[in-house]
Amino acid sequence: MSRSVEAIIDPDGEVRLRQPVRLTRACRAIVTIIDDSDVPETALLSEQALAEDWDRPEEDEAWSHLQQVP
Repeated sequence: MSRSVEAIIDPDGEVRLRQPVRLTRACRAIVTIIDDSDVPETALLSEQALAEDWDRPEEDEAWSHLQQVP
């Protein structure tokens, strides 16, 4: 299952997570750089609420047909 974690990336490319992350093994990650000047404030404010709602087994099951490779 995937989850989102907020981070700050400095101009040198150093990534700092804004909250601790505990993993049982090494995992891959995707970094999306958000230029705050291009993102509406409402999108930033709703991100955490939507992530909590979407990060549920019921949602994974409901959208699983889109993840299947033919």
